[in-house]
Amino acid sequence: MKMTMLLAGVLLSLGVLSNVSAAQSSEPSLDSYIESVRADLRADKVAIITEAMQLNDRESKAFWPVYRKYEADVRKVNDQRVALIKSYSDKFATMTDADAKAMIDQSIDFESRRTEVKKKYAKEFQKAGLSSLTVAKFLQLEHRLDLLVDLQIASELPSLLIKPTGQSAPH
Repeated sequence: MKMTMLLAGVLLSLGVLSNVSAAQSSEPSLDSYIESVRADLRADKVAIITEAMQLNDRESKAFWPVYRKYEADVRKVNDQRVALIKSYSDKFATMTDADAKAMIDQSIDFESRRTEVKKKYAKEFQKAGLSSLTVAKFLQLEHRLDLLVDLQIASELPSLLIKPTGQSAPH
């Protein structure tokens, strides 16, 4: 039950993306707003991991130092995603073929980098003394949390399948 409440909290806090476009009139405040939301999400995520993983003392001593390094690397990758989302939002109504190509490349690069970080840290967690089963549980949980974030982002961003006002349909 507690896990469900934590996941609901994460989903609710992710709902802030719908407010991002309203905050975009002032770039510095948008950036600070995004960073504030990201900090809240990181705290929620730690609570979810703590609750779901049920690590014993030995596992905790091995897990959390590696996790902090992992999270720092994930944050760098997610910075790229935030920049891509902001660019998409800015260019949505006037997107050119060149803009779309650049975003395709950036999106694929983001996914690749996210996977590389997970591969790197799967090894690091095991080197730290965690069992493969514990690492698999963490990676599955991380994947599920990523899916929740991805779904929320996808639901909040306008789709290219929907024609923006004042633009003709693609050929």
